[in-house]
Amino acid sequence: MTSTRFPDLLAAKPILFADGGMGTGLFGQGLETGDSPELWNVDQPARVQAVHRGFAEAGSDIILTNTFGGNARRLTLHSAQNRVRELNVAGARIARAVAEEFDRPVIVAGSMGPTGDIFQPVGVLSYEEGVAAFAEQAEALAEGGVDVLWIETISAAEEIQAAIEGASRTGLPIVSTMTFDTNGRTMMGLTPEAAITHGRNCACRPSAFGANCGIGPAQLLDSILGLVRASDGNDIIVAKGNCGIPQYRQGAIVYDGTPEIMASYAILARDAGARIIGGCCGTTPEHIRAMVAAVNGTARGPVPDVETVERLLGPIKTQSGRPAEGGGEREGRRRRRA
Repeated sequence: MTSTRFPDLLAAKPILFADGGMGTGLFGQGLETGDSPELWNVDQPARVQAVHRGFAEAGSDIILTNTFGGNARRLTLHSAQNRVRELNVAGARIARAVAEEFDRPVIVAGSMGPTGDIFQPVGVLSYEEGVAAFAEQAEALAEGGVDVLWIETISAAEEIQAAIEGASRTGLPIVSTMTFDTNGRTMMGLTPEAAITHGRNCACRPSAFGANCGIGPAQLLDSILGLVRASDGNDIIVAKGNCGIPQYRQGAIVYDGTPEIMASYAILARDAGARIIGGCCGTTPEHIRAMVAAVNGTARGPVPDVETVERLLGPIKTQSGRPAEGGGEREGRRRRRA
């Protein structure tokens, strides 16, 4: 299967805007903590559609399907491991229907999150089992009509390689993003520089590579700067950071990022070299609208330095794994795109 919608839009526009937090939108629609968002693709499709529509109306060029936890390993938590095809096809078709409501191109990206298992030899999941799980999900998303497969929130080199190999079996373009939230590294110790080099050397090179989630826009910008430094000039960089820092208030997780902060983050991400810019946990259509307006209304500036990022977005704990020079969670291991 091939689709040219994604590469065609990349060629036509200097910056593409991705969406925000699917989980945040679904919680606003009534999803309860601990429930499976993927089941809503069958049980509450109109509510999933409403989240997609909100982001597209705000200016997102790319909307990610409600399938982040749609692989069999993850769906086992909800006794739905035998419903991979059903839930992913449904999620893709929901997003496709929304995309076709607009008189401009809206790309449907098939969201593929981590299995939740640690790969051998440290953990129990074999590489072959990982590839099979990702391939099963990717094939269902392709059947449902996605334009690109979007692997996100991965932390291990083995898992990103397995996900890319599984997704590549569809022939669709692939975007891959990792999460650098532990002292400027992924949970499994990869720096942005090491991660992009590893991704580039996989059998099927992703069409774009980047960072998502993490511990706020300042840290995300530091990851983007690391990715750009290691780019070979052909890499399309993705920035999809959380809307500020998560805080627990009155029994709920909230994010402290305002539309103004996320607008500044979007401008800095563009100036740093990102071609695809969106939000992750906590990011609403209001934030996306501010980001689109800010980037479209501001001339490109120089690549930001650490001091500029910290002045506008707050302190960076590390610069790609090194001690910070200038001053100065995602909720749990599950890492659903809240």
